Amino acid sequence: MARRDQLVKLSLKIVRKTVLSLAFLLLVGGSGFWLGRTVQLPSTSSVNWRVDRAQPAAKNHLDLSMFWDVWDRLEQSYFDRQAVDAQKMIWGAIQGMTAALDDPYTVFLPPKDNQRAQEDLNGFFEGVGIELGYRDEILAVIAPLEGMPAKAAGIRAGDLIVHVKDEAKNVDVDTLSMSLPQAVEIIRGPKGTPVTLSIIHSGEQEVVEIAIVRGTIIVSSVQLDWVEGDIAHLQLFRFGERTPEEWDQAVTEITDKCSGGQRFNCSGIILDLRNNPGGYLEAAVNLASEFIAQGVVVKQENAGGSVETYSVTRRGKLLEAPIVVLINKGSASSSEILAGALKVRRQIELIGETSFGKGTIQEAQELGGGAGLHVTTARWLLPDDTWVNEAGLEPDYQVEDDRETEADEQFLKAIEVLNENNN
Repeated sequence: MARRDQLVKLSLKIVRKTVLSLAFLLLVGGSGFWLGRTVQLPSTSSVNWRVDRAQPAAKNHLDLSMFWDVWDRLEQSYFDRQAVDAQKMIWGAIQGMTAALDDPYTVFLPPKDNQRAQEDLNGFFEGVGIELGYRDEILAVIAPLEGMPAKAAGIRAGDLIVHVKDEAKNVDVDTLSMSLPQAVEIIRGPKGTPVTLSIIHSGEQEVVEIAIVRGTIIVSSVQLDWVEGDIAHLQLFRFGERTPEEWDQAVTEITDKCSGGQRFNCSGIILDLRNNPGGYLEAAVNLASEFIAQGVVVKQENAGGSVETYSVTRRGKLLEAPIVVLINKGSASSSEILAGALKVRRQIELIGETSFGKGTIQEAQELGGGAGLHVTTARWLLPDDTWVNEAGLEPDYQVEDDRETEADEQFLKAIEVLNENNN
């Protein structure tokens, strides 16, 4: 109980802050680990693991004797012999190594969890339908996915998750110090099974329990609707494998309806990036090229200080279209790149709430046996060298959605601004 009280107090302290520090897809991971003398580990499944203890010459200055001392003590003394799983211990050691960097984006993914990370980007899996990150050091909801169980149950972008309970999994745990991989493991599950999240809504202090029945999560990247006849509401939910095809289909519908000679003959486009947690950087550059004629979209600053620039990649079809962009606290990563580039390069106005503020780049590396490693390799900057990390993008029109009304105040403001700009 004391630990729970500590967690809640810490969460309430953090909930008063407005800066979100981290956004990412749901993941976890691992494979083999080379550490010194050759030893035949006991088989824990059908696989025999060999660990070479011949330490590389470049690592001779490192003292790994304590590692092996602890390993041997656990094998000799731990009361539950079945729990001494050599494979899991190796994976855990690697996960501990990445965790020591104090960067929750740099993670080791065992094969099962590496596959899950790919499923996220592919847009098909079973679970509750939320993107997870951190608000400072507390597990937080970046965005609930549209039409999915979590949002239907009342989960909101910016919610802090302080406890998870799942009777079928025998899970009843606080989330203090929980990694993203651990969170994914306990929150995801088969369709039709329940999980209960204890959450604190953004801006509130009361801990609320929300029960969610898991479902099949099929995530569309793009949705297009028409408002007032000729305003395109172009919603972009993520940047993933399905995005280019779905985006091209939506843009074709817009150009078929609105193109006429050299003019864009519709009132304009509301590009809705709310609750878009991001994805591939290259996809953000490609989509920005739809609206920007030429020049830099985003810059990448690498560890040594060298800077790479990513510029417009193609001739866009919506270069002349009037446009406004909707963002909120769930807009992160690649969606911030796209919104920021449009603001800097075309002075397009942003409407809604300050975005999430994720300004780092991760490289996904494939390891043996289906495992993976996600490594923070750089930070990204807007064309004017602004780094949005933690601070986020500030909208030109700060509008909060009033949850007590059925109206979408942010969307209504976008229509208003677009119409005013056309007059």
